[in-house]
Amino acid sequence: MKMSNKLNEIFTKAFTAIAPLLSQMRETNKRDSGTLKAKLSEVSSKFGIQASYNSLLRSEVVMGLRKPSLAIFDHTWHMIGGGQKYGFTIAEALKDLFDITLIANRNLTHKNIADWYHLDLSSCQIKIIPISYFDQFSTIHLDPARINNRTPNYFHVISRESGNYDFFINNSMNEKVLPLANKSSLICHFPERRPKDYFYADQYTHIIFNSQYTAHWIRKKWKLEPHKHIYPPVDMAPLKTKPNQMCKENIIFSVARFEEGGSKKQLEMVNTFIKLNLHFPELMKDWLLVLAGGSGDPENNNYLNSIKDRIQKSGFKNIRLVVNCPGDELKNLYYKARIFWHLGGLDQRDQALVEHFGMTIVEAMQNACVPIVYDGGGQQEIVMQGESGFRVSTTADLMSYTLKVIRDEGLQEKLGWQAQQRSFLFSRDVFKKTVQDFFIAELEKYKSIS
Repeated sequence: MKMSNKLNEIFTKAFTAIAPLLSQMRETNKRDSGTLKAKLSEVSSKFGIQASYNSLLRSEVVMGLRKPSLAIFDHTWHMIGGGQKYGFTIAEALKDLFDITLIANRNLTHKNIADWYHLDLSSCQIKIIPISYFDQFSTIHLDPARINNRTPNYFHVISRESGNYDFFINNSMNEKVLPLANKSSLICHFPERRPKDYFYADQYTHIIFNSQYTAHWIRKKWKLEPHKHIYPPVDMAPLKTKPNQMCKENIIFSVARFEEGGSKKQLEMVNTFIKLNLHFPELMKDWLLVLAGGSGDPENNNYLNSIKDRIQKSGFKNIRLVVNCPGDELKNLYYKARIFWHLGGLDQRDQALVEHFGMTIVEAMQNACVPIVYDGGGQQEIVMQGESGFRVSTTADLMSYTLKVIRDEGLQEKLGWQAQQRSFLFSRDVFKKTVQDFFIAELEKYKSIS
């Protein structure tokens, strides 16, 4: 289904109505504010107040009266995550081109951004727009799924705010936000909900997607054709980048949240490592499995506790859990590990729970770890089979390929080097350049009268 872009059509027609006057004003270097005001009044009568206001905003940029404005909204800014890093890094890439406002629903500070992502966005304004409806739920997450045909659309307050800017980016694939800016982009990390109540994804100028896997599901689930592919920014590369310069140890490493539902499959990894210990005791006696990940409430996380129980009952001492790992320790573990495991998506029917990209895999590859990961989702775009690691469909495959890598040090070094080279395709610098090239082109079109 082709996107209808009704709002974009209206805003374009409205600006076209005043374009000849702007062209004349620019050629003669005379500002006829009275005639412009009358023309905008006509536009308002024909296309609506928002279209008239948008035409005024664009005319200010066309005439060089001010810097273009850009708002980036995310209802999850207050939480730490890869999607949020994606949006904040967009802001860093564009802060010299636009006056940027970060719109959040809950408390967010410049210090939060600097501490969590090592980004200086002090030149960007932060605007908090609370949505009190979500306060009744005892969750940190503002779940858009709670907005349906039985409730008002409480995200309309964000829609109204979006109309105050030249460009608007919805970073959280929140399809319930209607964009009212002249130019709008919806960042989709995965289309979580089907198009029904308050669905406005088809009203954005562009849909930007993080992987071909996500693009496939946008087409299948939303019946829309996405526009621009931009892989997430990954920046975990060490100072010493060559594998032979890195102090590697016999560590198999994995990084993923300890989800209550077990979607990251850490228990399966533990069981696989226990089998390796049992069947190959001499080979595995010098190897360590380290599982790192976050948990909001570790003491009451039943899945995490089940992993602890399994490790304890096994009697093996070469399995370690690192919960809510500090950043410096995480970097150190990436640096030391030889092999990286990731099984997100294994035996998973819900495609939303399959890795849409796999940032931790790229982080490991930047540190010359050999990735052995589940063969599905965005992971198929990261790891080239037999060239920069291995993809597996079962825990038996995981065991087999792990043994292959452990037994062959030459293969370890070769795959680690090739994994590291491939990881540079997903670096922060590549991301920023892609973002800048895209928005510079859009801004040039926006500044044009024709």
